[in-house]
Amino acid sequence: MRFVVISDTHGMYPKVSVPDGDVLIHCGDILARGRLSEIDTLNGWLESLPHEHKIIIAGNHDRCFQKHQQETLEKLTSAIYLQDSSVVINGLKFYGSPWTPEFYDWYFMLNRRERAEKWKLIEEDTDVLITHGPPFSILDQVLEGEHVGCPELLKRVKEVSPKYHLFGHIHEGYGMVEDGDTTYINASLNNVKYRPVNMPWVLDIS
Repeated sequence: MRFVVISDTHGMYPKVSVPDGDVLIHCGDILARGRLSEIDTLNGWLESLPHEHKIIIAGNHDRCFQKHQQETLEKLTSAIYLQDSSVVINGLKFYGSPWTPEFYDWYFMLNRRERAEKWKLIEEDTDVLITHGPPFSILDQVLEGEHVGCPELLKRVKEVSPKYHLFGHIHEGYGMVEDGDTTYINASLNNVKYRPVNMPWVLDIS
């Protein structure tokens, strides 16, 4: 089964050359301004892609997924939306969650205690974990050198040991690393200057 993984398109997804595959995964910050009016265009783009399955989660810029969730999901008919929930495809369990540490007045942000409670919901048999933000110290370093990922998320990932942990959010962290049984991928397509210069990740998983 071939996965194509992207994140942080910030409304520029029509400019992305998306490789063919079986499952398309978008790790959040999909929209330009997070408006409900953007969903019809997003849905049409998703519908045009050949992937049999499309999985998306929200990011801190995707306001309508938090403020107008019912109306957003009624419009979003071409993808599976995960928010603290899972789906099984061809025997693999995908779990998705949008939460990140607090930073200014964005969306899907929680304090440390609240995030820890959300991460407890990650199911033990998760094969592919999709979050918007990175775990602490893994592909989470900003230009100033600070690690800004979530320590509570790292702790839970170590407990669950998914095969893959997919995320974005920190544009400077684009890349892949392996640690133990888990492969971590930061799939941010936009760089720190909000230019979509990074390539989608293509993974072949048996």
